[in-house]
Amino acid sequence: MTDRIRWGILGNATIARKCVIGAIQKSRNGLVHALGTRSPADAAAVAAKNGIRNVYESYDAVLADPAVDAVYVPLPNHMHLPWTLQALSAGKHVLCEKPLACNVREAHKMAAQARESGLLLMEAFMYRFHPRSRRIKQIVDQGAIGKPCLVRSAFCFHMDDDILQSGGNVRLKPEMGGGALLDVGCYSVSVARWLLGAEPTAVQAQAVYHPDGVDIHLVGTLRFGQEKLAVLEASFISALQQTYTVVGSDGAIDLPQNAFIPWEKNAHYTLRKKDEEVGEEHVITGADEYQLMVEHFSDAVLGRTELDYTPDDSIANMRTLDGLSQAAKTGNTVNFGSQKTLEP
Repeated sequence: MTDRIRWGILGNATIARKCVIGAIQKSRNGLVHALGTRSPADAAAVAAKNGIRNVYESYDAVLADPAVDAVYVPLPNHMHLPWTLQALSAGKHVLCEKPLACNVREAHKMAAQARESGLLLMEAFMYRFHPRSRRIKQIVDQGAIGKPCLVRSAFCFHMDDDILQSGGNVRLKPEMGGGALLDVGCYSVSVARWLLGAEPTAVQAQAVYHPDGVDIHLVGTLRFGQEKLAVLEASFISALQQTYTVVGSDGAIDLPQNAFIPWEKNAHYTLRKKDEEVGEEHVITGADEYQLMVEHFSDAVLGRTELDYTPDDSIANMRTLDGLSQAAKTGNTVNFGSQKTLEP
């Protein structure tokens, strides 16, 4: 292995084309060595644009290439488990798109395989690497807003009506790990756990369901220890929301509607004291959070740093998502610790 990680990409997905392939190519410690796709002709333009020399007609061919050090898995949710397990078995480190799995049992299997193989596995929560996210985490941890007690988060968008009616999109297929909770609600669960520095003890939820069975509009509440609560919204049928607020005993931090994906524009946040109606706006210089994520992962593969978060964090996130899903379907509060069905 050289000082640059050679990446294999499993699939020509939109997120790979739009965000991650370019981020790897401009990173300081990685390059895309191979792209696996079942439609090589469709990937020709992407390969040419990004200087990818090896385009394979199968994902297996990428995993069989001895030059590939790590793979990025941008496949539909139900394919995360099998292809992550195959990649780890082939001796490749894995950066897997969110959500890591379709349920906590799958997440446990993936984490166990990574441990047994002695390889790295990380869920691609790119927002945690943005300088604004890092700054907000620092502010909270340093006590600048007092004791954090509430996180409100929303990640919602309006899916095209024709797509909603046809049900053809993978996000609307239950057998493929569809639903707003898994697709975008995973961000809200992650940021609440991260900023509050705790795991929920109980969750409740209400949801609207698509005729095919997946949730398309969901509101959830999370109870943490020490008087901490969180509220989340995830939707495929509402106007755009992409924000979060963290509230403490002495102040609050508010973000605009680009909290998780600010692209490379300057990123803003507002810090309010406990009695202020209008706080002070702060600006963080724009950055490519995808590039920062892949550089961090590559550094970890090269032994230069430890992973910022491990598969155990993803397991905890998945357990909460499972609980919210169960709560929405049953109308009951899900209390962790007594819900053995959520364990492997």
